[in-house]
Amino acid sequence: MCGRFAVTTDPALLAEKIQAIDEATAATKGKDAGGPNYNVAPTTTISTVVKRHSEPDDESTRRIRLMRWGLVPPWAKEASEGVPDTKGPLLINARAETITKSPAFRNSAKSKRCLVPMDGWYEWRGEKGKKTPFYMYGADGEPLFMAGLWSTWRPKGASKDSAPLLSATIITTDAAGPLAEIHDRMPLTISSSDWDRWLDPDAPVDEGLLRGHGDLDRIEIREVSRLVNSVRNNGPELIEPAEPEAEQATLL
Repeated sequence: MCGRFAVTTDPALLAEKIQAIDEATAATKGKDAGGPNYNVAPTTTISTVVKRHSEPDDESTRRIRLMRWGLVPPWAKEASEGVPDTKGPLLINARAETITKSPAFRNSAKSKRCLVPMDGWYEWRGEKGKKTPFYMYGADGEPLFMAGLWSTWRPKGASKDSAPLLSATIITTDAAGPLAEIHDRMPLTISSSDWDRWLDPDAPVDEGLLRGHGDLDRIEIREVSRLVNSVRNNGPELIEPAEPEAEQATLL
């Protein structure tokens, strides 16, 4: 699975880097659209990459959009005025093997596919109470782009012109190579050459990409500090190589 990750690239810089329209900065009315976050947790607002049309007949273009991490299906009930009912499981991950069949994800899989950029993600190995955190990251220093799905939700009776709640989930697949020694699942990476094929809102989901492992050869693993266990901790020290056990104990 993927339940925590790190991202340090500003949305505006990301948009410039991948030749996308920056809708994230505009959505925050000029305020900080998201500084470095070394401990991104579920329900956090994250940057995503989508491909959409401005007009029905024009060419779709890449866009950076902010979304809630944890997909809210369009049919989710309203818990209170203007707020979706999220008492059930947080849909932060979707299994690649079932996204075209799952009621929660199949509509998004048709035309609302996205990419979730990140520096790397965390995973834990070991027995409960003694789990060791690891950080999986792009060894070349470039962001990894994970396959995702997104959705729009509006309160009952809301106008179609009203701003919807945008939310996203990260797709996971069977872990491969050394990553399988850490956890049996991993985020589904999409290589830059396949971004547009994955994002194309006018084409069906590419089953071949769902079975691939994209940028697997770019990923390296290192053990990191148990400081990452708490979402209250957030800083570059979380992704640094772990110190010896005795030294870590003095930090907790």
